[in-house]
Amino acid sequence: MPITQNGVELTVAISEKAADKIKYFAEKDGINENVGIHVAVKGGGCSGLTYDLKITGEETFAETDKVVEQHGVKVIVDKKSYIYLVGTELDFSDGLNGKGFVFENPNAKKACGCGTSFSV
Repeated sequence: MPITQNGVELTVAISEKAADKIKYFAEKDGINENVGIHVAVKGGGCSGLTYDLKITGEETFAETDKVVEQHGVKVIVDKKSYIYLVGTELDFSDGLNGKGFVFENPNAKKACGCGTSFSV
């Protein structure tokens, strides 16, 4: 079931905890306005594809990018990555098994043990 916000299907939904961490890292990098995160898929990793995150303060995006704002953070997904990420939820874990961003991707058929790469 797709994740929606105000009737709009979200490419990548982010939890409030993930948004707070993105804002924290942005502030450490001197980004205080227009906080956003580019979420992309690149070739690599032991399962074939890997996630790529980049925090940004840019106001301009490619015309073909999908941009949705959640919890005060713009989530930007490029056209190529969209098909791999639609319906994905990005969270942040700070538990005993490690800290970092965690992807819940309904499109992933297989993932590696560390959770950083996947295949479709």
